[in-house]
Amino acid sequence: MASSSSAGRVLTLCKQFQNVFRISSAINTQKCAANLTKFPSHLYREKSPLVAPCWLSPSSSVGQSRALHTSIIRRGLEEFFDFPNNWGETTVKSGAPWTAKQLRTKSNEELHKLWYVLLKEKNMLLTLEQEAKRQKVQMPSPERIKKVERSMIRMESVVSERETALRLLQTGQEKGRPGDWRRNTFGHVYWYRFKEYAIPWYMNKRYKRKRFYTPKFVEPHIRLRLEKHLREKYRKANLEKETRAKLLKKFPQMKIPAS
Repeated sequence: MASSSSAGRVLTLCKQFQNVFRISSAINTQKCAANLTKFPSHLYREKSPLVAPCWLSPSSSVGQSRALHTSIIRRGLEEFFDFPNNWGETTVKSGAPWTAKQLRTKSNEELHKLWYVLLKEKNMLLTLEQEAKRQKVQMPSPERIKKVERSMIRMESVVSERETALRLLQTGQEKGRPGDWRRNTFGHVYWYRFKEYAIPWYMNKRYKRKRFYTPKFVEPHIRLRLEKHLREKYRKANLEKETRAKLLKKFPQMKIPAS
């Protein structure tokens, strides 16, 4: 009897402890959800592309409530639209595009982060442009799209420069795939990229069909092609000069560039 009563007491104590643990975990979950709802959705967009906001730091309460270090999944479709305080505005202030000089001072990790920030900004601006077309209204500050595109193009050039420099140090080749300048049958010079074949070149019929030289009877036609190109270039320059002279004669006050 004594052993059965002690076992029942232990079982009752375990059930009470389990209930208390469930209640405490539910309260903690509610507190975390309440803290997350305090932050408005438009604040999730970072002000600076290279500096993480304070609520992402490990010392903050919201950062501690996350179980895994992953990207925020609580963002909705409002991320594809501009800030609410810019709605209805005809002009929106924006900075200058990133220059190549500025991008060269950034590390690879910073460029990686900045690329996705610019990509996200481009998607937002394209969504805003499509919505403006749908409503048949003017998009506020449409020059922002070109600024983002210029920044992305310059970033690609900076990354390619670094890849080329690293390749030159490692392999001595400037191109990612080695090759050589070749001349085809018609006299055109092009960059031929080397390939790997399963059999030697002198046994490869496909490779033998290629011609990397120009026959002698094609050389006069090359000269004629160059003359034709120079003649078209000269004709185009004369046409632009005549058009400029007519505009100056018709509109004397009009400013036309010299070039």
